Amino acid sequence: MAGGGFADDGNLKRAHLYEYNITSYFIFACLVAAMGGSLFGYDLGVSGGVTSMDDFLKEFFPKIYKRKQDSLTETDYCKYDNQLLTLFTSSLYFAGLISTFGASYVTRIYGRKGSILVGGISFFFGGVINAASVNILMLIIGRILLGAGIGFGNQAVPLYLSEISPAKHRGAVNQLFQLTTCLGILIANAINYATEQLHPWGWRLSLGLATFPATLMFLGGLILPETPNSLVEQGKLEEAKKVLIKVRGTPNIDAEFADLVEASDAARAIKHPFRNLLLKKNRPQLVIGALAIPAFQQLTGMNSILFYAPVFFQTLGFGSSAALFSSLITSGALVIAASISMGLVDKFGRRAFFLEAGTEMFICMIAVAITLALKFGEGEPLPVGVGWFLVCVLFLFVLAYGRSWGPLGWLVPSEIFPLETRSAGQSMVVCTNLLFTALIAQCFLVSLCHLKYGIFLLFAGLIFIMTAFIYFLLPETKQVSIEEVYLLWKDHWFWKRYVEDHDRYGSDRP
Repeated sequence: MAGGGFADDGNLKRAHLYEYNITSYFIFACLVAAMGGSLFGYDLGVSGGVTSMDDFLKEFFPKIYKRKQDSLTETDYCKYDNQLLTLFTSSLYFAGLISTFGASYVTRIYGRKGSILVGGISFFFGGVINAASVNILMLIIGRILLGAGIGFGNQAVPLYLSEISPAKHRGAVNQLFQLTTCLGILIANAINYATEQLHPWGWRLSLGLATFPATLMFLGGLILPETPNSLVEQGKLEEAKKVLIKVRGTPNIDAEFADLVEASDAARAIKHPFRNLLLKKNRPQLVIGALAIPAFQQLTGMNSILFYAPVFFQTLGFGSSAALFSSLITSGALVIAASISMGLVDKFGRRAFFLEAGTEMFICMIAVAITLALKFGEGEPLPVGVGWFLVCVLFLFVLAYGRSWGPLGWLVPSEIFPLETRSAGQSMVVCTNLLFTALIAQCFLVSLCHLKYGIFLLFAGLIFIMTAFIYFLLPETKQVSIEEVYLLWKDHWFWKRYVEDHDRYGSDRP
């Protein structure tokens, strides 16, 4: 029996009967859908670069510009400590957090494709308003629209990729989302590096080019097929069967289609999917997928580095162009790491990448903290060799994150929820992710100012905790059918106490 519930084992474990071929139609659908990640990536990359540009600061944050000029070649932890400046970055993620609840409804009722289209439209108009901004209010309004676009896109795209993929290749296909996110970051940093020389309007071009990935996502969404899972959920069984035959490249889809129908029947019995997430039998998915992993993904400190890489490197005494170039290096590491993970995650598994990279990230954060504690004094230039050592350490940190918490932070939650709570669960994933993204974005610069090098010791401690969490509580999900992942909880040393003896159609309690 599929769908993430608990029923008679006689209906379980039909995944070995699934047949598929990798068709050009399947590859096309995956590539088009994955472009949704470029929205998130472009914004992650462009925000920090723009907030370090002198022309942007002079127009909207003149006090920060003056403070920056007063200590142009010196290090100063508090150079960019301004809550209004960080609100420019974090407002997008607070908006995304709120919009994801609307995205859950659209995704469930109108399909994954509907949310992708809405996300593209909202992100497009946000980019237009940001490029035309003449005051901070316009900047914030544009950021809110961008956030809504990201909320819808991040809710739908990982689900789409997981549902349309064969189990054997689900890890690699789902990580196309992370790869396009990383490419978006890299392209945004390259654009920032070029537009920083275009005075005084270069920042407008950087922000306005957000309309390009939004247009691609919208046009792609128009021609995408809906996922068979979603079509079955909407009661369009014949259309679902046709799409399944087309994406699997074989007419022998009876076993998989039967699982989808059973999962959908169970899902229709759930009138309140968000409330259902709180049931005891869904405790593993709630704790691991909806709360822990998306929160931990942000608490690695990685997005702080992505948001503020140019600002951070300028804080360390790099010039504006050098800072943008340094952030270009780190975003290049993300693309390399995402490619490594995409190629190997279905061979070595999710846990291996989490644990190995977590250890490496812990060591890198300790190295950064010790270096700053010994060599980074306020009001004193940072030695060039030490500065580039920090760039290299952060490169290794990004390389580790980019093959572990970056892609797996989206992959694992998208594959562990049963169909009846999948859209609600993914909304919780995006909500938790964006909440912690916004909080980190809002607090990083002020924390850097007050905690100094201690902020990196804090991140190191959090990475140690989350690595231990993975070691003890996350079972391996590689090559397990998405509709049968729930069986893993019944065999897990800790989670089986929550899921055993619960019949799918029987009663349960929070």
